[in-house]
Amino acid sequence: MERFQRLEAVALPIVRPNVDTDQILPARYLQKPRANDFGQFLFRDVRFRKDGSEEPGFPLNQAAYRQARILVAERNFACGSSREHAVWALHDYGFRAVIAPSFGDIFFANALKNGLLPIVLPAAAVARMLGEIQTTPGSRVGVDLDGQTVVAPDGTVHGFAVDPFPKHCLLNGMDELDYSLSLAQSIADFERRYALDDG
Repeated sequence: MERFQRLEAVALPIVRPNVDTDQILPARYLQKPRANDFGQFLFRDVRFRKDGSEEPGFPLNQAAYRQARILVAERNFACGSSREHAVWALHDYGFRAVIAPSFGDIFFANALKNGLLPIVLPAAAVARMLGEIQTTPGSRVGVDLDGQTVVAPDGTVHGFAVDPFPKHCLLNGMDELDYSLSLAQSIADFERRYALDDG
């Protein structure tokens, strides 16, 4: 998994509340293997017309936002079903952080396990950031995971909370399995001591 420490990148505005996981990744793509690039299916039904051409009104199709790596959304982002594939789609497209006033609980947990950092900020701060990003397309946002801060396009700094364990994993580029494997020697030492004590 890619390490996440600091990121300064173009931010994509999604100015609608209650965007659900089916909008992020439609259900018909759920049977595809993880080896696929799920980024191509991201927001498929709102990003493209039925004939396959791009929907010009959708922000990800606009030149200023195409290289965005941070997504800024309204409340209750990624609500709905528990599909981990929605996280894969965002990650595979290139997003590394999502900022919103609130998230679907399961998406929030899945994101942290897959190298995507979900950041909760107050609604007023997010609304102001969305306004800046829309007014000036291509605006950049900074995220410092170690310092747990977000720098808005106008330079305002916002602190955010993150649990210590997923923070450690993201900073070191490891998932839960990698973390367990990193403790292999300690586990082996414990088992050896336990066997000696038992014998």
